[in-house]
Amino acid sequence: MAGGALSFGVRPGAPSAVSNRSRPKAVRIVDAGYGRDSLADTLQEALPPGAEVAVLWRDPSTGISAGSASPGATSALASRAEVLLQRSPVGHHSHRIESAWTTAEGVRVAIAVQLPGAVAAEVREIWLTMAQRVVVSHLVALRTLARAESLEKSERLQQALFEIADLAGSDLELADMLRRIHTVVAGLMYAANLYIVLYDDVRDSLRFLYFADQVDTYVAEPERDIAIDDMPNSVTVALLRHGEPLQGPSELIRDRLGVARDARHGPDSEDWLGVPMRREDRICGAIVVQSYDRPDVYGEEERALLSFVAQHILTALDRFHAREELERRVEERTQALQLSNRDLQAEIIERQRAERLQRALFRIAELSITSETLERFYTQVHDVVSDLLYARNFYIALVSDDGQGLEFPYSIDERDANRVARKLASGLTEYVIARGRALLADRKRIAALESQGLVRSRGSLAHCWLGVPLFHNESVVGVITVQSYSPAINFSVRDQELLTFVAHHISIGLARKQAQDRLVSAHAELEQRVDSRTRELAQANTELLAQIGERLRVEQQLTHQAMHDALTGLPNRSQLLDRLAQAITRARSEQESTFAVLFLDLDRFKLVNDSVGHSAGDELLVEAGRRIVEAVREDDTVARLGGDEYAILIEDIDGPEVAEELAQRVLRALGEPCWIAGREVFPSASLGIALWHPRYRTGAELLRDADAAMYRAKAAGRDRCAVFDEAMREEAVRILDLEADLRRAINGDGFVAFYQPIVRLDDHRVIGHEALLRWRHERRGLLTPSEFIGVGEDSGLIEEVDWILYGQVMEELARGGEGYISVNVSPRHFRSGDFADRLLRMIDDAGADPHRLRIEITEVALLDDVPRALRMLRTLRSHGVLAQLDDFGTGFSALSYLHRFPIECLKIDQSFVSGLIGDAQPESVAVVRAIQALAGTLGIHTIGEGVETEAQRAALRELGCTYGQGYLFGYPAERIQPQALLRAVSG
Repeated sequence: MAGGALSFGVRPGAPSAVSNRSRPKAVRIVDAGYGRDSLADTLQEALPPGAEVAVLWRDPSTGISAGSASPGATSALASRAEVLLQRSPVGHHSHRIESAWTTAEGVRVAIAVQLPGAVAAEVREIWLTMAQRVVVSHLVALRTLARAESLEKSERLQQALFEIADLAGSDLELADMLRRIHTVVAGLMYAANLYIVLYDDVRDSLRFLYFADQVDTYVAEPERDIAIDDMPNSVTVALLRHGEPLQGPSELIRDRLGVARDARHGPDSEDWLGVPMRREDRICGAIVVQSYDRPDVYGEEERALLSFVAQHILTALDRFHAREELERRVEERTQALQLSNRDLQAEIIERQRAERLQRALFRIAELSITSETLERFYTQVHDVVSDLLYARNFYIALVSDDGQGLEFPYSIDERDANRVARKLASGLTEYVIARGRALLADRKRIAALESQGLVRSRGSLAHCWLGVPLFHNESVVGVITVQSYSPAINFSVRDQELLTFVAHHISIGLARKQAQDRLVSAHAELEQRVDSRTRELAQANTELLAQIGERLRVEQQLTHQAMHDALTGLPNRSQLLDRLAQAITRARSEQESTFAVLFLDLDRFKLVNDSVGHSAGDELLVEAGRRIVEAVREDDTVARLGGDEYAILIEDIDGPEVAEELAQRVLRALGEPCWIAGREVFPSASLGIALWHPRYRTGAELLRDADAAMYRAKAAGRDRCAVFDEAMREEAVRILDLEADLRRAINGDGFVAFYQPIVRLDDHRVIGHEALLRWRHERRGLLTPSEFIGVGEDSGLIEEVDWILYGQVMEELARGGEGYISVNVSPRHFRSGDFADRLLRMIDDAGADPHRLRIEITEVALLDDVPRALRMLRTLRSHGVLAQLDDFGTGFSALSYLHRFPIECLKIDQSFVSGLIGDAQPESVAVVRAIQALAGTLGIHTIGEGVETEAQRAALRELGCTYGQGYLFGYPAERIQPQALLRAVSG
């Protein structure tokens, strides 16, 4: 400015979160740019030559003070104008013109003129009137320019957000994506020097993801972790520790935060702005811009803008890492599916083998009854075995009655056609009989046994030999054998297991057949000798008694099988319930007697079955049962209830601490590693304890409560135990009662719709209502959804409740009236393909006007299934039902999709509305302004939710929001209130 006589000040606002350095408070000179002359020059042209002019004004709404002075104007004249801003002029002077007034927009204006000589009062009045009009016109022009600049800034911000959202969803590499984001930020502020860091608070380290600087030559290494302890004098580390934005010269920032100067961290900057990136309450990084040659580049507006952009950048980084994680998981899942497919094929083959085995067992059982002779029985057994494995060379060897010899009642062989009976010697068959275990041996194994002197081969040398012992009453009575003379045919361990299983049933069938034959023979002999020899009759009776004993033993064995688990040999559920009934009876008769039930479930047992097969799972179940038995006391009952569930009955205990100590001992025993199917497995279990109480009537009730306690332990993190207490019982009863009440309320009239008005912010005119769900509980009174929505979601009843609410809204619409009614639609409904058709049918059946109905949806419902959501919204819109996007601004996912959906209105979340007043005002104002800009671009309106104060209403109105909803305008009511009553309440 000419002569430097005047120094009018700077923009308003707090200069920095770091520095309290004083800034000049003079008034900023503003030349609007309308021609070459300033405002003061224009006013000076109507005055005599040599006159000096100073004009000042202050806008109270923005706090901006500005002015204009003619060339040569003195500082005294400027000071006089500043005095006139505070008070009106006193007296009249022929050599001066002074005036101060307030415009219709509330702007305070002062004019001070020093004349070269005396001027008539009439001339001064005329000039002053003209000057006031010129100043007012000038201020109007300045406001117009400010609005244009604000609109342009909002458009740039909106475009930047769209670009960042698109970059976040793109397939670009991380470095390329960050470079493009840098370009977007540079379009919003001075950002020639920018870097982005990520902070790991667990390892206390950071990584420079991106670094662009015109002076500092540092090259970012995104994959390199830098320990925080290695950077004690870094301003960036200080920013992460401080947790709030920092702005100002880097020297002043270091002084304030106590950071020493360190040349390794780059040169100092004239202005430095750093903003932390947050994920909830955790600092996870920062974005920094700086200027080396220009001070005061960044202010409050740049800080708020960079904070908003920083969260979008964090979201972009999260999406980038999420996409990488998704690709990795897809690859892992593909491999897992391939393995599952192979396991499934193996399971199919295994099941086919099991079916063949089952048929074979049924066939053997049938043969033991239907075969006319033992020779026929042996032949048919050979046919059954041939269906299961290679049995071209097959024989059955039995120990003679005197135990000294070996007989071959059946033999089919390619090379040894006849096998004659012999004394027991050292052959492979005798080796199996002596050891009582199956033997699978190839030529090399047979040679090794011979070299050790354990066996001596007889007959033709087999390439592969498999023999399985036959048992009767736990004694080896013979051997069933298959063998191969060809190297192309070998037997496997699976064949050994199969033949062993079949041999067990052959032993039973053989014993039954032999018993039948002996019985027939005995009866025949009895009929021949009954008339002649009483002694023979006694002998027959003795043999008959022996057979009866045999049958009794079989019956006892069947009874044992009925009361025990077939896999582990432990007592089953039936036997456990019998013992529990006895324990309950004893506890009721003996008041001092007490007991407890432990319910145990193996953790992640399905993973074993799915990964290594059901056979390995069975091995783990057997091993788990064995460990539990070893861990408990001798008199305790361990039962397998099915699957991977076990129960333990412990009697005669002194208190709950005994049960808990035993539970910990069982968990420790199960936690020891074991080898299953060639893999080391670390099993664990969750265990629930139910102590005896007189309220229990049956053992099933004890098992039920122990099961509930087990699920509590599993929910607490597995590999632990929990004791069933009254709190669990009361919570279970409460949830059960609430679910029953919910079902009764659905069939009755317990659910009602409450209506909250939606008004125009200018005049409080009601334009519609939102229907809110309430439950009029018969005992607890009026309940809001938060008190029963969890039970409704778990039981699947909440969708029926929604349709009850929709039906009441349709009846209200059918009664007529003005304005629309909006209903909330959860993502559950959008997953149903017939939701739109069902809603339209309900509107038609009620005779309601579809144009008065709105649906409120969330961003989750939009993005869950985009094609389906788009199809539903278009169907409803074609019939007049419009859609509103609820809780907008709480997420970022729908930003890049919003223009694709037919949305009629955005509802600004109440968290941003409440933030318009208070400490969070800059951030909330920036977010609401961005939402308004986005809505304006898309041609839709906005509704502010949760408006509770007049100050919030005014702030929303000033930011361009047209409509509002909240307690300021009316509380939810069961009936729609008349307009006059709402005005009285809100007024």
